[in-house]
Amino acid sequence: MTAISKCGVVRSTLAALMLGAMGSALLAQSAGEADDPFLWLEEIEGPRAIAQVEAWNAETDKLLRTAPSFEADRTRAREILDDEAQIATPDEVMGDMVVNLWRDARNPRGLWRASPLKAYLAGKPVWTTLIDVDALGKAEGKSWVWHGANCLAPAYRRCLVSLSPGGTDADVVREWDMAMRRFVEGGFAIPEAKNDVSWVDADTLLVGTDYGAGSMTNSGYARIVKEWKRGTSLSAARTVLEGKAEDVSVQSRAIMDRSRRWVFGLRGKDFYTSDASLRLPDGRFVPMPIPDTADIRDVIDGRIILFLNKAYQGFPEGSLIAWPLADIEAGKAAKPELVLAPSKSQAIEDVAATDNVLWVKMLDDVSGKLIAVRRGADGRWTSRTIPLAPNATVHLLTGAGKRDMAFATVETMLEPPALMAVPAQGAPIKVQSLPARFDTHRFIVEQRFATSKDGTRVPYFLVRKKGMSGPVPALIHAYGGFRSAQTPGYLTGQPYRAGPLALFWAEDGNAYVLANIRGGGEYGPAWHAAALREKRQNSFDDLHAVAEDLVKAGISAKGKIAISGRSNGGVLVGAAMTQRPDLYGAVISGSPLHDMKRYSHLLAGASWVAEYGDPDVPADWAFMQRYSPYQNVQKGVRYPPTFFYLSTKDDRVHPGHARKMAAKLRDDGNTVYYHEYLEGGHSVGADHAEDAVRAALLHAFLKRELMGEGK
Repeated sequence: MTAISKCGVVRSTLAALMLGAMGSALLAQSAGEADDPFLWLEEIEGPRAIAQVEAWNAETDKLLRTAPSFEADRTRAREILDDEAQIATPDEVMGDMVVNLWRDARNPRGLWRASPLKAYLAGKPVWTTLIDVDALGKAEGKSWVWHGANCLAPAYRRCLVSLSPGGTDADVVREWDMAMRRFVEGGFAIPEAKNDVSWVDADTLLVGTDYGAGSMTNSGYARIVKEWKRGTSLSAARTVLEGKAEDVSVQSRAIMDRSRRWVFGLRGKDFYTSDASLRLPDGRFVPMPIPDTADIRDVIDGRIILFLNKAYQGFPEGSLIAWPLADIEAGKAAKPELVLAPSKSQAIEDVAATDNVLWVKMLDDVSGKLIAVRRGADGRWTSRTIPLAPNATVHLLTGAGKRDMAFATVETMLEPPALMAVPAQGAPIKVQSLPARFDTHRFIVEQRFATSKDGTRVPYFLVRKKGMSGPVPALIHAYGGFRSAQTPGYLTGQPYRAGPLALFWAEDGNAYVLANIRGGGEYGPAWHAAALREKRQNSFDDLHAVAEDLVKAGISAKGKIAISGRSNGGVLVGAAMTQRPDLYGAVISGSPLHDMKRYSHLLAGASWVAEYGDPDVPADWAFMQRYSPYQNVQKGVRYPPTFFYLSTKDDRVHPGHARKMAAKLRDDGNTVYYHEYLEGGHSVGADHAEDAVRAALLHAFLKRELMGEGK
């Protein structure tokens, strides 16, 4: 769905949080689950539920914090995460200025700061602190977590700063004066909610928020967008966009194209389809004749750039096309143009436009490539591949408009990130590179392919020490959903994979694996569609195939393989452990979905029906019930020891999923470890301190269960 990101990245609201915290009787009635003995654990702040969480946390702490390696691991992980030898990646280039959020040991919540672009490109940035998030939180008595800033181009004097209390997806929005370096007294301010805000001009905003009863969708997102004029109250704002309760959300989006600001409306009918509209100069929104399955990626030279999730008018799925906005604005029939079409082994991931160049980040057998695309006077689009490191992961960060320059980082599992400034012509310039944080010569990385149940070749990356002979314990991390590709990053810098855990594990002499299973975006829309809804089993079969390939190759052995997944990855590892308890020896389940019968009734769950199916529709539940982890835990079956980590304040994936799964497993005598953190939201860690603790706990868990240490 356009402009709403995957399960790991969408925003939720306090209204949704309240839904999850309703009385268990009402929840049970709404989903027909009155026979669930652990439904009381869905009461997020319920005294009984919190007492149980605290007891589980204490039990896990007693076992793992006393492990011989715990404190050394925690200290080392914190040093790695807080190391000041980190890249100050550009969050945005604002004219001749670069802005960045910097976090380190002294500033765990971050410094929002700016440097002249010229000094930054020279590798000698001169930083000016704009907002000290830690100091602001202390002064205001809030546990603020940075959610970003939306600054009004081209002057960039006024910004809309979003701050979240404790890391939840809900946030407040406050207007900031860049020149005065302070919040604007009497300026735009939007209370805590799931806020979606766009600038129209210096005195006008488009605001999607919680306006009261009936203003939110069933998924917990804004159903109404209003135009708010400076000097008036938000309650007096005029409604300009409106959707239905069963929609996922209604949003606005503004994109700068040189000096022109194009404003769009997006009515998200489900997670993957949106009706788009264009705002005319007189303030009216008119429908855009573009496919509802396409994603709006950017605007360049008056043409909107669309990513096709399905084939359209002869253009192949997975390609980029351009559509002239002036024709749409004038009500003329518009003729789209092909910008770029990937090959069978490729997938387009990210797009960023500068004044004259469209920058495209692609995957080719999961290796990153950066392409510069231009439109010629003859209307043809030509491309140039930028010479970067081979077999690397490339992150397209942002662009500098007038300079026609892109910023990207390049890294591999063994090579630390390097920040590159990429001009439209000529060779890339290395702005900054990180020193190695471990001895890379001790390890080897290889890409291998497993054969899934239906014959599909599934790639995976394997890291292990040189000269090691198997079988050794292995850790497989995977995701498999929402078009999200899993690319191989540097072993110390993977917070969603528990930060330095991969490095610690490989240093032990074990195998670390990143699996590129179906459901993600590694090979474009078809790779995702192959595990959608009733085809979900394909992603589980792919994971089993990777594990079995490790066994077949003598790299690991049955019962010595751990699997790790977070968010949607929780569905994956939950289904995998219930289907093949013989194959896996340990499970790490982070911020997971597990109860697929109830998920659409909890927090933002209703927005993911297009991905999983609707459990309230009998035909959908017929295929969902075959894999739903919570429903497939069987009495008398010994399941692998499982470590659940999550946050009480997660207002995206309900903490009841992990709580209930843990309770059900424990109730039948299975081994469960549990770590529920108060702050941090869906990402769990609000700062590096918690990330370091989690890495150390998980390392101790794996060593205890797969290597027998401490038992």
